Amino acid sequence: MVQSKVVTGIEEYRKKTPASLEFSKTSRNVMPGGVTANIKFFEPYPVIMQKGKGAYLTDLDGNEYVDYLLSYGALMTGHGHPKVMEAIRKQMDEEGTLLFGTPHHLEVEMGKKIQELYPGMERLRYTNSGTEATLLSIRMAYAYTEKYKIAKFEGHYHGGYNQVLLSVNPPLNEAGPAKNPNSIVESKGVEPHQIENTIILPFNDLEATIDILTKHQDEIAAVILEPVQGGFIPAEQEFMEGLRAVTKKLGILLIFDEVKTGFRLGLGGAQKVYGVTPDITALGKVVGGGFPVGIVGGSKEIMEISAPTAASDVFDNSQSKRSGAKDVLFHSGTYNGHPTILAAGLATIEVLEQEIDHVFETANQLKSGIQDLFLQKGINVQTIGMGSIFNFIFTEKKKVQSYRDLQESNFALRKDIDYHLLARGIYNKPLNRYSLATVHGEKEVDRTLEAFKKTLDSL
Repeated sequence: MVQSKVVTGIEEYRKKTPASLEFSKTSRNVMPGGVTANIKFFEPYPVIMQKGKGAYLTDLDGNEYVDYLLSYGALMTGHGHPKVMEAIRKQMDEEGTLLFGTPHHLEVEMGKKIQELYPGMERLRYTNSGTEATLLSIRMAYAYTEKYKIAKFEGHYHGGYNQVLLSVNPPLNEAGPAKNPNSIVESKGVEPHQIENTIILPFNDLEATIDILTKHQDEIAAVILEPVQGGFIPAEQEFMEGLRAVTKKLGILLIFDEVKTGFRLGLGGAQKVYGVTPDITALGKVVGGGFPVGIVGGSKEIMEISAPTAASDVFDNSQSKRSGAKDVLFHSGTYNGHPTILAAGLATIEVLEQEIDHVFETANQLKSGIQDLFLQKGINVQTIGMGSIFNFIFTEKKKVQSYRDLQESNFALRKDIDYHLLARGIYNKPLNRYSLATVHGEKEVDRTLEAFKKTLDSL
């Protein structure tokens, strides 16, 4: 009997997306690699989307997908949520402009809401992206401590700029000892001296982290970390508490990059879940309601170093006079605190205040369903994550706690499954985490699990 050929996920994907292929060929004449951000690309070519609504995306071939990428987690109310769209239109219609170029009321309204949810953000500044937020956080730390090195954790991503584009996805044969990782440059164009200025730490290994920080305490301005690595590998509670204690002891600031985890683990982010307050917090993604945004906040003492001298003198007579511009941390941006963006962000928070529990319940339902399907097939899988974000990993390890643990998983199987799922109408970038939104419900979960079942039956 002749056995039928097993069709790979990529083969299925190609058959379903010919228009995306043709578009990608054309786009390469406009943008390097056909994309305007490297993260948007995947082999053999990315899906080109045409429209989105609610929990769904539609591509150039008319294929409809349940969207679990959600713009890398930014769209926690889904595509075109009516309340968010209404807030955008209202701001434009009533205020008559997209941009004031001056202070305006929404900066304070959003700021008060953020302070309510993130009490450690006693003062805050707006930026135009999560990347800008982490960049400003580091400058704040340099200015406050007058030290000019940072420490970051292996496998953690904080943006595409030179100080932090090290040891995000390092080859293990170059990464050095697990307890004292090497600093590995991740991109052309990163100055070699960044290797010396960015010290790499082992995530979830408190003892080794304390040893490295103690050795370099007089050089390091701040430790920056994702409290949940990649959005899905959580820090251990003991690790977080120990890291907070040792940074305080050594006079090193602690920066939480909550661009991924802000609102997605709860309205108060990871710091609320862990009960650990950092010195500086960087937010982004969800809080922009689909627009580019970042927010940096921290203690009044730290953040006030960015206050213009004149304002400080007029409103706070107790503050020491500054001699000139060099005494003030410079931070600016034409679009910082953009009124339309803040209107969308406030509307998003209002929706989440009513519906965030639904998102968590749906995420848990989907995680359990995926786990059960793989177990029925005798495939070892872990669905790991917190709140509204998770990932599924094929591994023999009892627990995935770090970048190196993740590297031992079966990426080839995961990729093949992801391409099969794309062909069956489940959208995510291959190997990426799953993010859920208020618009995902029982219908979307059932459709997703059916696609998983058909995929597993075809393997």
